[in-house]
Amino acid sequence: MSTGILLLALAGMTLQGIFIAVEHKEKYIPAVVLKGTAALLFCIIGTVAMATASVNHSFARLVVIGLFCGMVGDILLNLRFVFPKIGQKIFLLGVVAFLTGHILYLCAIIPLSQNLLPCLVVGAVFAAALLTWIFKTLTVKLAFKIFGILYIGAIVLMTAVAIGNVLAVASAAAWMHAVGAVLFTLSDIVLIFNTFGKEQKFSMRITNLSLYYLGQLMIATSLFYV
Repeated sequence: MSTGILLLALAGMTLQGIFIAVEHKEKYIPAVVLKGTAALLFCIIGTVAMATASVNHSFARLVVIGLFCGMVGDILLNLRFVFPKIGQKIFLLGVVAFLTGHILYLCAIIPLSQNLLPCLVVGAVFAAALLTWIFKTLTVKLAFKIFGILYIGAIVLMTAVAIGNVLAVASAAAWMHAVGAVLFTLSDIVLIFNTFGKEQKFSMRITNLSLYYLGQLMIATSLFYV
């Protein structure tokens, strides 16, 4: 991985930090621009990695499309603050974009799995336990529950398979993708509790957005080692 890519990653993290500060000041339009630009940088990193990958182009292509879905989701989740009257609909569209990305990540790593069935079973059990905890703790509308079941199910299954791949083949790409998946999952759990909880906390927002961006960066840069 070149110095240029490291600089792009550093620039992305810097923009993400500035975005967090700007959003906190409720300057929502520049916040959307900053967040979209930060997301574009991890998409560029993934695209460059795909172009230089020597093997497994189908895997890299699915991951890159997933990264771009994440960028769309990033923009939509913040557009809900720009257009508050239709904020819930925009939020759900953002969830769909992220869900599509998780499904693409899952489709990318399934062919690499040597223990797929056990990973899917463990993932399904963990997802069910996590959803039970969330729904017992939070009051969520039916539409969000339906989307939540699909979304949590997809990201937890993806994470379980990614971890299983590390246990089977401890390559750098497998490790980085798995760490990225875990960070992404943790960020979404924080997001859910901060969005639907009784009180929204800025510290949780920082945690959610930081874990998320690092997760996407790990997934994008893992393609350099495919």
